[in-house]
Parts: sequence; structure tokens; C-alpha cells
Amino acid sequence: MASPGASAGQQPLEPVEDPVVDRQKRAAAQAAAEMVADGMRVGLGTGTTVAHLLPALAERGLREVSCVATSPATERAARALGMTIRTLDELGELDVAIDGADQIDPLGWLVKGGGAAHTREKIVAAAARSFVVIASAEKAVDMLSAPVPLEVMRFGMQSTLAALAPARLRPRPADGSADDGTSPWQESPDGGLIADYLGPVGDPRELSRRMSDTPGVVGHGLFAPEMVSVILIAHEDRVERRSGAKLESQP
Repeated sequence: MASPGASAGQQPLEPVEDPVVDRQKRAAAQAAAEMVADGMRVGLGTGTTVAHLLPALAERGLREVSCVATSPATERAARALGMTIRTLDELGELDVAIDGADQIDPLGWLVKGGGAAHTREKIVAAAARSFVVIASAEKAVDMLSAPVPLEVMRFGMQSTLAALAPARLRPRPADGSADDGTSPWQESPDGGLIADYLGPVGDPRELSRRMSDTPGVVGHGLFAPEMVSVILIAHEDRVERRSGAKLESQP
């Protein structure tokens, strides 16, 4: 994997404005980049923390690393840095997937999907032998709360949202960054509509089951601890490493 420089104009993933959070995300991303070795097949997530991961990986100058991107924005940024991008169908099982999270609870449950790519992110995480989550300190919470992102089909969308009330479609970003700009609603990379569940989370496993069982839901942003191998949470003075349920269950 080559590591040519890229100008700010080549990086479509905006960094966080808060300098403390930005430093923490960079530290978590750097720690995760050190876990990637020559020849690995790597899943790349979406979002501002992954925006720090990409140059950290490129700067290592690894050889024969092939990557799967979970969003067009990540793919564009990775290619601009000289990374090799393949499809998941081409690579099959991945050695590691690395992604951020919107919330992380003490048991390892995640809320993901602020970047509208959670369905792809879950597919890639499930295809990886190891799923590494990177985050700044404020993403660690005592209890998960709304919003929980959803991807829903266009057909019957109002019925789908009514079954999960309170839930509503997410307006398209003003800059149109998440889709082609033709819809008033935000879309996933695959054209599904993005919505947010706004009610209480309560037991995340029960809510996850309820969302998965609702016809019309393509994917939701609750990721179970069994999917997670390692969580890297950056604080001001250190990067905390938590072992996920997936890693603990391995022999």
C-alpha cells in the first residue's frame, strides 16, 4: 500500500472541530493502524475517526494490503492515499475490520450509523475475523440512548416507521454528501432511506431483535458485543483497550 501525500481537498471526510476530541480520535486511529500487518485484508469503516485511520495506515507503507470500503466517501479518500480497494465479494473473509462508533456501553454494545452506512458496516464487521472499534472518550456512555439509526425500504416506509414509533426519516444533509441530492431524505450508499429510532433503548438486545423482526427494516445501528473483538478508546493521556465479547469467546 503506497503512501503518497494528499491535499486537504482530496479528503472528503471532515475532521472534528473540537481539538481535544480530534486528538483522541487520531490517537485511537493510530493505535488501530499498528494492528494491521503486511498482506492483510482490511475492512474500512466510515466517519470522522476513520478519516484519521486512513492516513495512519497509508503512512505505514504496508505491502499487499487490500481494503474494503463501507462508503463512497471512504473509498474516495482511501484511493487518494494510494490504498488498494477491492469489493467484499472479491476478498471474502477479512482479517480485520476497523470502524468508529457513535456510542459504546460498558457491555460492548454499539450504536453506529451517524454516517448512514451502518448496514454495510455491519456486513463488513461480520465478514472479519477481528472487528476493532476506535473512538474518542466521549463515545463511551453508561447507557445507550436514541437516536438509533435505521435503514428502511422505500416501499411501505411509513408503515415501517409506525411499527417502530417514535421514528422519523433523516433529512438529507445540506451539502448532499451522503447521496446524489435527488431525495429530500438521507440515503444509504445502496439507496435505502435512513431514519432514526427516537424512543428509549432499554434492553439493547430486545430492541435489536424488535428492529430486525420489523418488515421493511434493511438494517439498524445496534451492534451486539459478540461482533466486537477490540475497543480502543482514546483519552487525553492514554488509549484504553477493551476486549470485546468476540475476542473473549475465541479459544
